[in-house]
Amino acid sequence: MKLEIVTPERLVFSGDVDEVGAPGSLGTLGILPHHIPLLSTLEAGELIVKHRDTETCFAISDGFII
Repeated sequence: MKLEIVTPERLVFSGDVDEVGAPGSLGTLGILPHHIPLLSTLEAGELIVKHRDTETCFAISDGFII
């Protein structure tokens, strides 16, 4: 699935991923391909991006996920 991580200053990441773990306001969100559409706020924490055999972590503050 396509993931873009955007800040007010710039595009931080853009690419295809297999899984995303995001710190949602009500707990960790696990997003897999073909996940139902959602809109959620994000809390400060670690956003985990998995693609093939690699895992990349991003520190985030607040925001939203679509």
